[in-house]
Amino acid sequence: MSTFHAVVWMDHSEAHVVMFDREHMEAQRVKSRSHHKHQGKNDDTSAFFADTAKALQGTHEVLLCGPGLARNQFRDWCSKHNAAVSAAVVDSVAADHPTDAQLVAMARQYFRKFDNMAADPSLS
Repeated sequence: MSTFHAVVWMDHSEAHVVMFDREHMEAQRVKSRSHHKHQGKNDDTSAFFADTAKALQGTHEVLLCGPGLARNQFRDWCSKHNAAVSAAVVDSVAADHPTDAQLVAMARQYFRKFDNMAADPSLS
């Protein structure tokens, strides 16, 4: 699904990738294959981050959320390994464990403000 916006809630064990537009929403989960959840080793996270970036292909703006450092480590990984996703990341914010519906509601509110400041052409 190619949409304008996506929100990703992630920690070191999984990522909830939710892509949405005005009328549609599509969610998927990307699981880490690592057994070393909180050590954040590059070898452990590289495949997980690559799978997450692949799920975001075609999205124009991405909001990253999560309780720990994984979201920022993912943003840094993308800046080195996936320029398209890196360019799409608009912000990284702390968030506990929302449901997918709560995540989309938070992202819609965030992007409404962001789009108004950036004059988003999709809102015309």
